[in-house]
Amino acid sequence: MIGKWKRINEDSTKTTYEIWNANFSGIGYTLQNKDTVFKEILNIISSEGKQYFQVTGVNQEPTLFEITKLTKDMLVCENKKNEFPKEISYWLEKDNLKAKVANDDFSIDFVFERIE
Repeated sequence: MIGKWKRINEDSTKTTYEIWNANFSGIGYTLQNKDTVFKEILNIISSEGKQYFQVTGVNQEPTLFEITKLTKDMLVCENKKNEFPKEISYWLEKDNLKAKVANDDFSIDFVFERIE
């Protein structure tokens, strides 16, 4: 996941990026007409012996998703109490980083290509 990624299955009026650093901190943001219309701070953290995917900037407080699967090519995390999403998944497929955010009724798929 480390690197700079651009979403390639995005609405043509927007451009979405995710940037992941070697310390597993990152940022996701969407631009529309050069304005930032969405921004989230992403971190993988440890707390009380568990690993979490932390999303900051979307809700008033950071939202934690417990990491339920972690390999060199895949990350799956869950927070069943969160309205949306309840699950976040990332995986590498060929040269792309793919992601899915989902709850029981709805999901959004992301496909990113590496730009750096």
